[in-house]
Amino acid sequence: MAQTPNPTDRNASFSSLIESTGHSPFAAFRKGTPEESASGPVLTHGTTIVALRYTDGVVMAGDRRATAGNVIANRNMQKVFPADRHSGVSISGVAGVAAEMVKLFQLELEHYEKVEGVQLSLEGKATRLANMIRSNLPAAMQSGMVVIPIFAGFDLRRKTGRIFNYDVTGGRYEEAEFHATGSGGTYARSLIKHRWRPDLSREEAIDIAVASLFEAADEDSATGGPDLVRGVYPTVATITADGYTDVAESEIAQRFAATVRRLNGEETPAPTASAAAVKTKGTKA
Repeated sequence: MAQTPNPTDRNASFSSLIESTGHSPFAAFRKGTPEESASGPVLTHGTTIVALRYTDGVVMAGDRRATAGNVIANRNMQKVFPADRHSGVSISGVAGVAAEMVKLFQLELEHYEKVEGVQLSLEGKATRLANMIRSNLPAAMQSGMVVIPIFAGFDLRRKTGRIFNYDVTGGRYEEAEFHATGSGGTYARSLIKHRWRPDLSREEAIDIAVASLFEAADEDSATGGPDLVRGVYPTVATITADGYTDVAESEIAQRFAATVRRLNGEETPAPTASAAAVKTKGTKA
């Protein structure tokens, strides 16, 4: 019998409030009734997502392709979302479960702020998301409905950007510099690893995020690259002390074009300060 919640209860957790009525936010996904095919359940998956720190905060990015087996199920899937004013979440894994988890997470943070009158700390937000992933564990084990997000935000207390990644059991791990996950995550991480440095500017960080997704798409069939015919480009967002901001698609298109020109040898990077100094020193009047 479902328990009727007391309207005077001051419960800052929206998920706990739902469960107090006898319902579970992930009950529908535990039934294991996805559309069946001859080879088993057909599940739509989101693929590669990345996040990296830069001087002012964090850049998050994700490709737009969703796959169902070896078929492209969606070319325009959104994988990067604001969680609240100073944090964001990106998703990889089973698309339907991931989308519902993001909506619940957004409500969880909004509910907490309305009840308590203050924002939950960034670590508190990361822990709430870990609890949601753990709640989905039965569906992940029984039906393969796995969701692996990246959570990132600007910590107003520490005055810096922070990145958290998760495993299927809800394990939460903080990344000091960057992270990428999904089917193309390995390729994206490799590129970011070689280009990341602590003093990246916003523009440099976006360039690296875009290039890492381009590299992942080049190696992983489930990761979508830029679609010039349809005008579809990855979703990119920045999170700073000023809040969560979506990067304009026109800017992303320009940065992809610059990446392609560099790969084709049509554009050479500007000389570094040290190289310029050596050149000046060796020049005689």
